[in-house]
Amino acid sequence: MTGSGAAPLTIVVSGPGGVGKGTIVNALVRRDPRLWLSRSWTTREQRPGEPDDAYVFTDPATFEQRIAEGGFLEWTEFLGNYYGTPTPDPPPGADVVLEIEVDGARQVKEVCPDAILIFVLPPSREEQERRLRGRGDRADRIYARLRKAEEEEPIGKALADYVVVNDDLETTIQEMLEIIENARRARAQAT
Repeated sequence: MTGSGAAPLTIVVSGPGGVGKGTIVNALVRRDPRLWLSRSWTTREQRPGEPDDAYVFTDPATFEQRIAEGGFLEWTEFLGNYYGTPTPDPPPGADVVLEIEVDGARQVKEVCPDAILIFVLPPSREEQERRLRGRGDRADRIYARLRKAEEEEPIGKALADYVVVNDDLETTIQEMLEIIENARRARAQAT
C-alpha cells in the first residue's frame, strides 16, 4: 500500500510496437487495484477492433494546443502522428502506470528520475512482426515499426531499470507485478 503522504510510484512500461505493452498494462491494472493507468493521447487513426479507451484519440490541432499549454508529461511524433502522456493526476494512494514508446520513456526519466522503467522486448523479430500483422497494421507501418525497433532497442535497454522478454504473457505479468511490489517495499523502507 502507498504510504500516507508518499509520492506515487511512476512505472513506465516501454518497448517497440508489437511487444504486447497494452495487453500487459491492462492486465497489471486489472490485477493490482493500487495501479492507475494514465491514458496516452494520439492523433493516429483508431485500428479496427481497437477499444475506444486504448488512447484518447484526438486531432492534431487539439494535441498541439495541449502541447502549447504544457499539458503533457512527455510527447513525441512517430510515423506522422503525435503520441503523448498527459500530466498524471492519479487518485490518492495510487501508483501511476505509463505505457509509452522509448522516446517518451527517456523524457519521463529526465523529468522523474525515480520512475521505474520496464523495457519489454519481443521473443524474436519474427514474433513481433506476427503480432503487428495480427493487430491489423498496414504493411508499410509494420516495416517502419520493425525498423524503428532495431534503432530503439539498444536505447531502451540502456535506459531501463528492468528488461523483460514477453515470450509468455502470464510469466511477464507476474515478473512485472513482482518488480512493482519490490519497488513499493523499497520505498516503504526508505521512509
